[in-house]
Amino acid sequence: MRYPSIDHFLANASTLLAKGPIGIIYADDTIEVESTISHHLARGLRVLIVLGHPSFSIAPELADLVHYIEYDVFAENGLPRAVNRLLAAAPEKVWFYYCYSGEYLFHAFSEYRSLGELTTFCAEERRDSVLTYVIDLYPSDIQRNDSGVSLSDAYLDRTGYYALGRKDKENNYEERQLDFFGGLRWRFEEYVLPRYRRIDRVSVFRNVRGLELLPDHRLNMAEYNTYACPWHHSPTAVIASFRTAKALRRNPGSKFDIKSFMWHNSVPFTWNSQQLLDFGLMEPGQWF
Repeated sequence: MRYPSIDHFLANASTLLAKGPIGIIYADDTIEVESTISHHLARGLRVLIVLGHPSFSIAPELADLVHYIEYDVFAENGLPRAVNRLLAAAPEKVWFYYCYSGEYLFHAFSEYRSLGELTTFCAEERRDSVLTYVIDLYPSDIQRNDSGVSLSDAYLDRTGYYALGRKDKENNYEERQLDFFGGLRWRFEEYVLPRYRRIDRVSVFRNVRGLELLPDHRLNMAEYNTYACPWHHSPTAVIASFRTAKALRRNPGSKFDIKSFMWHNSVPFTWNSQQLLDFGLMEPGQWF
């Protein structure tokens, strides 16, 4: 179903927002929107919302399976403002997930266990969020794939990821919080503003009154931004993303300076969770 605004959606959304997990895809361009939708429908989301420009369209066979909200996706901080509107309207304890177009969620055992099963486990473990790492995907030949996107020729970095302690405004280290870096944003950091270099994102979380998504992909409640519970390891997940590759190909400076995204640690992406687990890019925690 298509809605002309968030207000129109919320006027009819009381039952839609009652049970999660609820997925939100922020389509700020038209590249691989439909593959993003298909991938996340397969993750077992109860409701899938697509926020896209009024001029965008999706295939009819997918349009009936999602709730498309027409939205100014080019506005500054448009994504957190939209997500926060939905959080404010949804009941507490409902799980949410969000991503951009050209991004694909993977968690441990995601080929045969749904996102709902993961969030149920987390709730049982008294965990209200799942830290996700945005792992850059890129094509081996950016001359042939000028947009920086190719599902059939996707590569990722198998190494080169690191974390630094996160400090608060008083320069004290935050408990169980780290800033993570790596991928294209690390290798080509001269083209990426410092505030966009982190690859950690809290993309899966359970709603509570007053919860808000911040512009830097963290949440306004500190415990939601932690990588694990105090008492044991917690599951983490990966968002395999062409977003950085698209941006580096779209920016005039990097587009003509960067001849290839490939390096000696580039490997083909196999589009399964086991590869990401083997590389240590996510973990199942206590979920077996």
